[in-house]
Amino acid sequence: MINKKVNSVQEALSGIQDGMTIMLGGFGLCGIPENSIAELVEMNLKNLTCISNNAGVDDFGLGMLLQKRQIKTMISSYVGENAEFERQMLSGELEVILTPQGTLAEKCRAAQVGIPAFYTPAGYGTEVAEGKETREFNGKMYVMEEAFQADFSIVKAWKGDEAGNLIFKATARNFNPVMCGAAKITVAEVEELVPVGELDPNSIHIPGIFVQRIFQGNHFEKRIEQKTTREE
Repeated sequence: MINKKVNSVQEALSGIQDGMTIMLGGFGLCGIPENSIAELVEMNLKNLTCISNNAGVDDFGLGMLLQKRQIKTMISSYVGENAEFERQMLSGELEVILTPQGTLAEKCRAAQVGIPAFYTPAGYGTEVAEGKETREFNGKMYVMEEAFQADFSIVKAWKGDEAGNLIFKATARNFNPVMCGAAKITVAEVEELVPVGELDPNSIHIPGIFVQRIFQGNHFEKRIEQKTTREE
């Protein structure tokens, strides 16, 4: 029987080295692989290229890697709520490749299914298209975008089994599914890890063929990026 379970986050992330390109699932703070990011900080890796929708907040998620200057290049769709991210970008300390959100998702999906490039109208006529091939289809101009090439993809799922099959919960589904199988090695961090056969096949979002390593996280803080309450 196929068993992709590893016993610790350290084992799950073995092989990650300075200068690598890493995909990280999540949207803001929703569905981020918290345990894996904390371990990347502990590993004291340098010159990383990180592909993620944004970089969380100053003191949590990818913001912790930014604080220690571990990220050389950030490929994301917006700066979001991270003041340190914005500061490093504006000062030139951090290379930031801003990518339209839909294009970011499609560059992940293209890598996942083995498509080297695709055409999209998003960004045509802007600096997003500078240096890229453009082409007209049916009277409309498109920009050619290449699929991502990443060394590791680290995703967060609600539940998984030892064969790597994954179920995501609610909005934590975001960028996680399209990053599975989109890198040389995909690591899945899950809240609950069960034996093979315990998941309802009809509920599985990502089959284990897209996952190389899976482990159960031991702590999930699940912070809220912006909490708004109504006055009584």
